[in-house]
Amino acid sequence: MALDIATLENWLWEAACVIRGPLDAPRFKDYILPLIFLKRLSDVFEDELEELGDSARFVEEDHELVRFYIPAEARWSAIARQTVRLGEYLTDAVRAVARHNPKLQGVIDTIDFNATAAGQRILPDEPLRALVGVLSQHRLGLRDVEPDILGRAYEYLLRKFAEGQGQSAGEFYTPREVAILMARILDPQPGEEIYDPACGSGGLLIKCQLRFREKYGVPENGRLHVPPEIAPLRFYGQEINHATFAIARMNVFIHEMEAEIALADTMNRPAFLDPEGHLRRFDKVTANPMWNQKFTQQTYEHDPYGRFIFGVPPSSSADWGWIQHMFASLREGGKMAVVLDTGAVSRGSGNQGSNRERDIRKKFIEGDLMGRGDWIEAVILLPENLFYNTTAPGVILVINRAKRHKGEILLINAAGQFAKGRPKNFMTEEHIARIADIYLNWRQVEGLSRIITNAEAARNDYNLSPSRYVALGSNEEVLPLEEAVVLLREAEEEQAEAARALEEVLLRLGLKSAEEGR
Repeated sequence: MALDIATLENWLWEAACVIRGPLDAPRFKDYILPLIFLKRLSDVFEDELEELGDSARFVEEDHELVRFYIPAEARWSAIARQTVRLGEYLTDAVRAVARHNPKLQGVIDTIDFNATAAGQRILPDEPLRALVGVLSQHRLGLRDVEPDILGRAYEYLLRKFAEGQGQSAGEFYTPREVAILMARILDPQPGEEIYDPACGSGGLLIKCQLRFREKYGVPENGRLHVPPEIAPLRFYGQEINHATFAIARMNVFIHEMEAEIALADTMNRPAFLDPEGHLRRFDKVTANPMWNQKFTQQTYEHDPYGRFIFGVPPSSSADWGWIQHMFASLREGGKMAVVLDTGAVSRGSGNQGSNRERDIRKKFIEGDLMGRGDWIEAVILLPENLFYNTTAPGVILVINRAKRHKGEILLINAAGQFAKGRPKNFMTEEHIARIADIYLNWRQVEGLSRIITNAEAARNDYNLSPSRYVALGSNEEVLPLEEAVVLLREAEEEQAEAARALEEVLLRLGLKSAEEGR
C-alpha cells in the first residue's frame, strides 16, 4: 500500500526531530533528501532483483539488467547494520553508487556526511544513526510509494522548516496544485520536448510527466506505464543553485524521465543551444522564475542570442526578460506557461509616455511592424497565500504561437478558488479542474472568467490583470506592496534615464558645460 501524505509527513517530521539541534532547520533537507534517495534506489534495486528471479545472479556481471546498480556496501540493509564511523561509511556508500552509475555523479554524492566545521562534526554519528533508524521504518520500493516521493518530501521540508526560518526566498518551490494546473494547460503530447529554464527541484517538469502518464498510461503492476508505441516526452531544465540542481536530478531519475538538467545561469549562460550556437527550441516551455529579479541592462543590450527583440525590460524586474527568453526558446506552434508576479501583466498601464513593460506587452498582443504578434492567449490570477515565500497571489501567463482564438485573450480570476490552510492556502482538485476546464474549453463563466478582444486590451492600455475585467463581489483592486516597490524602482530608473538624456541635449546645445555635467 502506497505511503499516504499524512504518514509521509509524520515520518519526515520524526526524521527532522532526531537531527534537530546539531543542524539548523533549513539544512534538514540537505541530509534527509539524499538518504531518502539512496533508500529509494536500494529498495527499487531489491524489487528488481526479485522480479528477475533466477536471472538476478547475472546482475553482478551485467549492471544493465537494472535501472541503477547498487553495490553491496551501499544497500540499505548494510547501512542499517553499521554501528561505528557511520558518517564516513555513508559518504563512501554514496560515492560508490556514483562510481557504478556515472549518471548519478554530482547528484547523490554531493553531501559529505562526515563533514566538520571548526573541528567538530556537523552531524555526529549518534543523530545520524537515529536518522537512519527513522528512515528504515518504511520501504520506498516500486509498489510502496508514488514516484513523486522525493518531490513531496522536498515540498514538506521546505514548507515546514526553510520557510519558518525566512530562508526560502532563494528556493522558490511552485505549490503542487499550481504545477498540476500548468501541466493541464500545457497538455503534453507524445514525443514533445518540454523545457524549464528555471527548473528548481524539477516540479513543473515532473507534473508534465505525471499528466502525460495519466492521459496515455495503462495500469501495470499497480502503476501507470505508457505503452512503448507512444513516443515518450523529453525534458530539459536549467538551474543556477547547485543543491537544488542535485535535487532536480534525483527527482527526474526517480520518475524515470528522459531528462537533461544543466547547472548554470540561464539568463547569462543558457545551456541548451543548437549546433550553430542559437537557442534550442522546444514544443512546450514552463517556468516559475524568481519574481522581479534584477539584471543589469548589459544582460539585455549585449545578448548574443537575440532574445530581447521586443524591448529591454527595466533593471527593477526581469519578468519580461524571462518571458522573452522562454518565447525565444519556443518552436513555431509551441506553447508556454509561466508563473509571475501579478504586476507583470499590468505595470506601466495608464502611465504617460512610454513604459518598458507595457510597451513589451503591447508587442506581444498587437505584433510588430512585420505582422508578428497576437501570442498572449490567457492570464490566470491565482489565489493569495499559495506560495511559500510570499503571500502575493501571482498569475499564470499563457503564450501560444498557435492561438486557437486569434484576436482574443481569456482572463480567469481564480482569486477565490482556494481552501483555507495553515500556514498556506491551497487549491483542491475541484478548483484545479474548474480552472483547467475554462481554459481548455475557452469558456466565459460569470464571476470567474471573461474573453476580451485585443482591441479591448488596447483601450485599457494593455492592462491584462484579470481582476480589472472579472470582479469578485465588491472588492476593489488593491496594489500589492511588492508591486508598488517595483513600480517605484521603475519610476526612479526612468527619471534617471530622462535626466541623463536631458543632460546630453543641454551639452549638445552648449547650454551646459562638460564640467557641470560631471
